[in-house]
Parts: sequence; structure tokens; C-alpha cells
Amino acid sequence: MIEVCALASGSNGNCYYIGNDTGAVLIDIGIYYKKLIERINEAGIDKNKIKAAIISHEHTDHVQGARTTSHKLGIPVYYTKKTYHKCYDKNKALNYKFFEAGTSFNIEDFKIYPFSKQHDAIDPCSFRIEIENKNIGVMTDIGTADEELIKEFSLCNTVFLEANYDDEMLKTGMYPYHLKQRVGSSDGHMSNIQTVNLIEKHASPDLNTIFLSHISAANNTHEIVKKEFAGFKGKYDIKLTSRNAVSELHTII
Repeated sequence: MIEVCALASGSNGNCYYIGNDTGAVLIDIGIYYKKLIERINEAGIDKNKIKAAIISHEHTDHVQGARTTSHKLGIPVYYTKKTYHKCYDKNKALNYKFFEAGTSFNIEDFKIYPFSKQHDAIDPCSFRIEIENKNIGVMTDIGTADEELIKEFSLCNTVFLEANYDDEMLKTGMYPYHLKQRVGSSDGHMSNIQTVNLIEKHASPDLNTIFLSHISAANNTHEIVKKEFAGFKGKYDIKLTSRNAVSELHTII
């Protein structure tokens, strides 16, 4: 049995859980340890199953809890070398290991496929995790759906997929011009429409569950997201993640 959930998803912190009966991994630790444990307990997860954490890039909302969590849980944290050295010292776990984009590695039962993504960080990666013949994607903080993303996404049964902003809200919203340009650039984030197009064109016939993730508080709403993705109702199990609460613990059969 495989279980997944978003412990946090948004610009104030990101952390995704993937586990089975004997072990688990976290993708990113962008919330502090106290909040992480609160969310883990709310989800009914056994923290002792967590064997490692894997960091996608150095931005604070993906790594600020890494050092303390590694120490408290006694787990290694995996970074690319460039990401590790770009992190602030306070976000560098003392128990760390390195991986490279394009080179798979194993953590117990989990086979991790890291791949480069387009985002404004030093060496950003997304991940496909293979376990028990299922493929789970964690694909957020992406400016555009390039060939590598399309290839990996098209293999997924379940995916945490970014739907960051609504085009009109970003255009007319409160962000200063330079930040609007950054969010909407090919190194920024994926819009609702970009993500809809990705699903329509490249989803696997075996895809069944989509966690729409990293939904902006300033440039999107859950109501807009539900409307934009309504066309997939009945075809996929669409779940919306939150920056303020853990998602449901979803079982993959």
C-alpha cells in the first residue's frame, strides 16, 4: 500500500510525503520541524517511517526545515551539490548526501528519478518516484513544460502538479512589475492554463490522481482552480493542496 499527501504546498512552505508500509520519503522540507510534526500527526503518519528527505532547490520555502528535521528524525537529506552549496548554512543538514539530475538512486524501496526543471534556482529538480510498480511525480516550481517534464509526467499514475497562478489575477494583481515578470516567465511558475494543457496533451492513460499544488494566495483562488480544471471531472481524481493545512492522506492501490 502506498500513501501520499501534501504536508504543505505554497510559497510559505512545501513538503510532500510518499510512503508505503515500511518506509517513506519527504520531497522538500520547507516548513519548520514543529509545524511538520503537527501536520504529520494530523495526517496520521508515523514519523518513524521517514527514511530521507530530498530537496528540489534552495529557495527557503523548500528547505528551511531541513537541518532541524534531519537532526530530530535522524535522517539524511539529499541535495544536488550546487543546491547544497547555494543554501544558507542554517538550511544545510549536517547529515547530507548528493544526487545528480538525470541519475536515478534508491532509498530503500523507493527509486528516485530526479530531472532538471526550468526555475530560477541554481540547479532545480523535479522528481518521479517509482515504488511497487507505481510512479508518483512531484512537479512544482516550474516555469514551463519542457521535453523532460513532459516525458516524466507522461509516466505518472499520481502527481503533485503545479497550478500556481491565474493569468488575469497575476496581470491585474498587487505584485510589482518585476515580480509579475518573474512568476510568469519560463523560469517562474506554471499557470492554471499551462497545467490544463499539459494534462490534456500528455497525461498517461494510467494517470488517476492529480494534486494541484503550489496554488498562489495572491494570484489564484481555489474557486478559479476548480473552474479551470472542471473539464477533468470524472476522468481524474483532482485534489487541491493548501499552504495552511495538510491534504488528505491518499492511498494508491
